[in-house]
Amino acid sequence: MPHEEAGRIYADPLRDFCTLVFQKLDVPEGDARVTADVLVTADLRGIDSHGVARLRRYVDGLRDGTIIARASERLVRETPTTALIDAGGGLGQPVSYRAMKLAIQKAQQYGSGFVAVRNSNHYGIAGYYAMMALEHDYIGFSMTNADVLVVPTFGRHAMLGTNPIAVAAPAGQERPFVLDMATSTVPRGKLEVYNRLGEPIPLGWATDEYGMPTDDAGKVLDNLKKRAGGGLLPLGGAGELMGGHKGYGLALWVDIFCAVLSGAAYADLVYPKAADGTPLPANLGHFFGAWRVDGFRPVEEFKAAMDELQRRLKHAPRAEGESRIYIHGEKEYEETERRLREGIPLGPKVVADLRAIGEELGVRFPALAF
Repeated sequence: MPHEEAGRIYADPLRDFCTLVFQKLDVPEGDARVTADVLVTADLRGIDSHGVARLRRYVDGLRDGTIIARASERLVRETPTTALIDAGGGLGQPVSYRAMKLAIQKAQQYGSGFVAVRNSNHYGIAGYYAMMALEHDYIGFSMTNADVLVVPTFGRHAMLGTNPIAVAAPAGQERPFVLDMATSTVPRGKLEVYNRLGEPIPLGWATDEYGMPTDDAGKVLDNLKKRAGGGLLPLGGAGELMGGHKGYGLALWVDIFCAVLSGAAYADLVYPKAADGTPLPANLGHFFGAWRVDGFRPVEEFKAAMDELQRRLKHAPRAEGESRIYIHGEKEYEETERRLREGIPLGPKVVADLRAIGEELGVRFPALAF
């Protein structure tokens, strides 16, 4: 992906800045720290589309009341292995953190735990919550529905979100397996990055208002904003030839688990607007799961087998011209190590917006490291 840097900043001061911004908007300190950590973790892992570049989105939501700073979160329903939480229209990150903690607690006691959340907002990167299970040597699972961006197979108008899925599984000497993927060709954030840089997107990522392929990121984003037709394509692309119907099915499955099961909004009912166009609460849904490995086999045996599986794949014959076979999560772990050491790169427009937010709220944006 093209990237233009204004400079780099270390994770700790960036996290502290975001935390203070949220606190200035009346978010409780604990919730502010969790939300900031999810954003900075995305940047550390190289998922810039879901990092601090999204801060303005939350600031605006908290200001206009579509996100509640001090939400009345409540446990709606519970069994030994399942639970449903109503987020009360608050930030998606804190309620998701608590929901995943609850799923892990249930797994500790009963072998597995599953928690659904409704009446929530954007929760950041799905992998953050799935990875919470790794410190317990559990398998973690996380997914969410999202704003209407994806055109169903053979459709012209966006009807589903990018609806990401994340799974994390521990290993021994090798790195944990972490799959964190949208069920669309790409997330909207990638189009935003290309649009900021004035670069064309690859054909096959999105369609225009007529359902035809386009490389104009700005046009796609504008059409999505106006719900004028077109949007991102499901994983696999247009039609059925390359499996686009499979990505469509995965996105629909996420909507069923996150929204139909929990009572959240689904399909094009998310992010509704009043008759005068005023935004209403998003009412997004999330779903979290945790499994104890030792409910199936001893943990050390599982982790040794995970190591062996990864090594067999990484040492398999490579395609001509390729130097390496990756396991899901490897690139992100390596990027995190590099960015912790060298700082997080931020684009000029992102830096300008963060500084503007800081000035608006009386929070000093930290100096760039270099």
